[in-house]
Amino acid sequence: MSESVPQRIAYLRGEIERHNFQYHTLDAPLISDAEFDAMFRELQTLEMQYPSLVTPDSPTQRVGAAPRQFFTQVVHRSPMLSLNNAFNEEEVRAFDVRTRETLGVAEVEYSVEPKFDGLAVTLTYRDGIFVQGATRGDGEVGEDVTQNLRTVRNIPLRLDSGRLDKPIPFIEIRGEVLMFKVDFIALNRQQADKGDKLFANPRNAAAGSLRQLNSRITSSRHLSFLAYGAGAVEGFTLPDTHAEQLECLQKLSVPVPQERRVLHGVDGLLAYYREIGELRNKLPYEIDGVVYKVNNISQQTRLGYVSRAPRFALAHKFPAEEALTTVLDIEVQVGRTGALTPVARLAPVFVGGVTVTNATLHNEEELRRKDIRIGDTVSVRRAGDVIPEVARILLERRPLDAREFNMPRTCPVCGAHVTKQPDEAIWRCSGGLFCPAQRKQALLHFASRRALDIEGLGEKLVDQLVEQQLVHTPADLYKLNLQVLAQLERMGEKSAQNLLDAIEHSKQTTLARFIYALGIRNVGEATAKELARHFATLDNFMMADETRLQLVPDIGPVVAQSITTFFAEPHNIEVIAQLRAAGVQWTEQAEKAVQLLPLNAKIFVLTGTLASLSRDEAKSRLEKLGARVTGSVSQKTDYVVAGTEAGTKLSKAQELNVAVLDEQQFLKLLNNSEMSPASG
Repeated sequence: MSESVPQRIAYLRGEIERHNFQYHTLDAPLISDAEFDAMFRELQTLEMQYPSLVTPDSPTQRVGAAPRQFFTQVVHRSPMLSLNNAFNEEEVRAFDVRTRETLGVAEVEYSVEPKFDGLAVTLTYRDGIFVQGATRGDGEVGEDVTQNLRTVRNIPLRLDSGRLDKPIPFIEIRGEVLMFKVDFIALNRQQADKGDKLFANPRNAAAGSLRQLNSRITSSRHLSFLAYGAGAVEGFTLPDTHAEQLECLQKLSVPVPQERRVLHGVDGLLAYYREIGELRNKLPYEIDGVVYKVNNISQQTRLGYVSRAPRFALAHKFPAEEALTTVLDIEVQVGRTGALTPVARLAPVFVGGVTVTNATLHNEEELRRKDIRIGDTVSVRRAGDVIPEVARILLERRPLDAREFNMPRTCPVCGAHVTKQPDEAIWRCSGGLFCPAQRKQALLHFASRRALDIEGLGEKLVDQLVEQQLVHTPADLYKLNLQVLAQLERMGEKSAQNLLDAIEHSKQTTLARFIYALGIRNVGEATAKELARHFATLDNFMMADETRLQLVPDIGPVVAQSITTFFAEPHNIEVIAQLRAAGVQWTEQAEKAVQLLPLNAKIFVLTGTLASLSRDEAKSRLEKLGARVTGSVSQKTDYVVAGTEAGTKLSKAQELNVAVLDEQQFLKLLNNSEMSPASG
């Protein structure tokens, strides 16, 4: 070999990534599969011989790693916003009118592209190297799925900046992970061959594949990525139009949609919508509409945002697909949170790309409003990955023996009473701690980090414990032993012992955590803390009637009713007794004089990222000082703490003249308050 090993490795990596781009992104391979495989095997061999030369951006690192127990959270530098939707021509024209009037122009230039039916993600590159990938999450915080995204073949592990004037020190690339139709069909064929559950549609398959704890499973699925824009950028100036920014990403070997256009005026938008609609079934991936974006970035900035969506963009959705079928029966499903949902059992019908046999009827009020009866002929609607629903009934085809349906007043799964609050349309089972339908959700919530914090008790393990009838209620967790756990799939003796240690450690908790862990409807973490602070002991809390409960700050009739309904179910009381008998305990003491705490009753909102402490740490320190931390800014807010990349909450605070603290001012307030003696 005339060249050195490092040079050969660098050459092979560059060639493999170039051919990956040609094959997966451009669909125009330059070499045969055999030639590609030979290069890949040579690179693998060299890296095995010289492990010190292995780097994170090597193509060999796409194969996946050992399973992880959970995904860590990632705070997005700039929010991943939603889009407002339009469903007809009038709404699109209204969007164009608002845009033109705000900008003061006669006609707007738009960048347009298909609306992918996938899972939104963000890719972070430092000095051209892919270092982190995350899901959209709630727009501000997502899940770290870096290892899984490394396995997606058309995501470049190193950006090809050779065609730019200079490299990019830092960039976030936003886009969607999706599964092409042909890969979806192949995957479901494999699932059927193995006797496993089939995926409903490509989006569900892509989302389920990307969120695997074992990245080797993700690697075995044929996922793809398409970019739709950039997030935060440092040390580099992107072009001043959206279309040119996508061109820039393509120069970096980032895959972007080939069906994108630059158009002028609303008539151009509507023509593009019709064009893509006609091409929809011929595209290699599923789409559920098109996206219109004002092309000029400075105009985008002028238009700004409203709530969690930009004013400069609009998603124009395709109409839902419908088909006629017959309602064979109406049954009730009990969801993981106890919600009772009437479901129509249908004569099989093909609609929206899948065969539909069930359709949600949403709730009792919706069922009555549409007057759906067993035996009716109905039109079933399905759009994208949305659960099929009954759009309308054909009264002219109603048979004489069509039967009305009545919601049950006891849970069809566990027999507990069902309740419906005055401001809700949904009936709910009150047997949260023992209802089999809610069992998995109850266990996962009980073990979650902010509840009893049982590390290692994740969804896959809970599935096994429930399906093998080893655990029926949270109290049964404390009856597990090493022999039983070690026999479970992917456990082993060491993992089993670690879980038992975590379960034992969870016995020492706080009253607030325990109340939250019970999963009482409408009782979140903050409410649980207020209840613990007010009642001081569990017995006081359990015996409180609705009147006494409403003396607690921020607890009204709805929350009070949820609590008394929960404790009115004898089985819930029995499970709590079993938990206490198993040794779950906390320090109960007389009610604290919280009014003496330095920040008592002060309301704080945290936004952005703090360099010196995490959001959870900041929240914990504030609450120990008597403050309340809420998620939204209002006139009642006393302080907004603004870190770097502060979002819309900062703007809202400035609009309402709420006091804003930067990180240094916040730390000074915390330190002074923690040092000051309680005042009377």
